[in-house]
Amino acid sequence: MSTESFTHDGAHLGVRRTGTGPPVVLVHGLSGSTRWWRFNVPALKQAHAVYSLDLSGYGRSWGRPSRSVRDAADLICAWLDAQDLRDVTLVGHSMGGQISLHVAAQRPDRIRNLVLVCASGLLRANAARTALHLPRAAWLGEKRFIGRIVFDGLRAGPLNLWRNATDLLRDSVQDVLPFIHARTLIVWGERDVLVPLRVGQLLHEALPGSRFEVIPRAGHVAMVDDPAAFNAILLDFLGGDGSGASS
Repeated sequence: MSTESFTHDGAHLGVRRTGTGPPVVLVHGLSGSTRWWRFNVPALKQAHAVYSLDLSGYGRSWGRPSRSVRDAADLICAWLDAQDLRDVTLVGHSMGGQISLHVAAQRPDRIRNLVLVCASGLLRANAARTALHLPRAAWLGEKRFIGRIVFDGLRAGPLNLWRNATDLLRDSVQDVLPFIHARTLIVWGERDVLVPLRVGQLLHEALPGSRFEVIPRAGHVAMVDDPAAFNAILLDFLGGDGSGASS
């Protein structure tokens, strides 16, 4: 695995790359890091070049935190342009899914497949009220992952988390949905209390031709709560695209 970095307009993107083949780009959510995909990368790298991103201000990334969801999308777009990546499968979790929707709308010539995992973007909630659901969300999810959630949250810092949380709740993807032309897979955890299942259903209805999959008993971090089911769904989707993935 190689580690790279990219800087644009004062913001920094940390990139871990492994595998060869058609590119798959993984975008974590609020308080996340590249480590949130550690149960998925081994399955993906068998047939793909996998790029795991640490957004500016998160994980091992340095530089100023992105001021908004759309700033983070602009940073990823600039990185895609610099790398000249095409036929990309863009996978975004939670806030990363919201960011990925903006990227797919801005770079339709680069994004071939879009995968939204428990994605925010159509969530209507108060930031403080949403924060009250965090303990329950952690309890419903994979217990061994709680330490990683806490560690990455502390590393990002409370000010950064609050700023990004309030911004993502203000931002709506309604205006970009008509510009999404990529093949789209929507994956949700049945027990997600942070971004409820109805939000996934709304996205599915708003994106004609999208595929909607629900993972039973999984919570908000569905790719960690049941990685075997998540990987099987994603690889099946990619295999149907003729991208060379195999389960």
